[in-house]
Amino acid sequence: MEDLKYVLRQIPLFASLESAAIERLSRAVRPKTLKPDDILFMKGDDGEAMYIVREGTIKIVLSSESGEEIIVALLKRNDFFGVMAMLDGEPRSADAVSMGPSEIFVLGRNDFLSILQSDMNALKTILCDLSRMIRKTDDLLGDVCFFNISARLCKKLLELAESTGVSEGKSVVLDIALTQKELGDMVGATRESVNKELRVLREQGLIDMEGSRIRIIDVDGLQGRVS
Repeated sequence: MEDLKYVLRQIPLFASLESAAIERLSRAVRPKTLKPDDILFMKGDDGEAMYIVREGTIKIVLSSESGEEIIVALLKRNDFFGVMAMLDGEPRSADAVSMGPSEIFVLGRNDFLSILQSDMNALKTILCDLSRMIRKTDDLLGDVCFFNISARLCKKLLELAESTGVSEGKSVVLDIALTQKELGDMVGATRESVNKELRVLREQGLIDMEGSRIRIIDVDGLQGRVS
């Protein structure tokens, strides 16, 4: 088993901490194993901890009262989340759900605040991450307002290719299994609409489907449908 202090040092949020702080952190974090679809927290819950992804994927979801969902972020290894409620003391603003078997670290509020007070680089990392999330939410709103479903889907596939893609020759395989409903939740569309658009992209030779994984055959072609 990897040494916990070494593991924590590989996480960008903690990379600048001194040895004594890493030692304290290793005693403070709690490892937690998740099964698929386990709920870490829901919108409105108290924010008593932050989380770091060790393995697997966590989705951050906004849900309506009618059960509709929008996936605003997919978080993978070394990503952290649940910070905003820790800073402002307000309830959680979204749901956090595991997409498959996952392992995370849990860090309580007091230990989290102690790190921010003692390490300026950690504070800067937190602020940059919050800024990135705000920009991503702005982008999602703009996409829904100004792009049609086809363009939104192509843009999302390109983003996933950049963040999770594995190059195989001239094509890129998305290294994450997504259902058509989950893709729809990411672009603000129904599963049926996504199914139709994926079929069109496949017929045009831009993508191929390999079970629940997508292979992008023509990256430039996809980009051309967005711009």
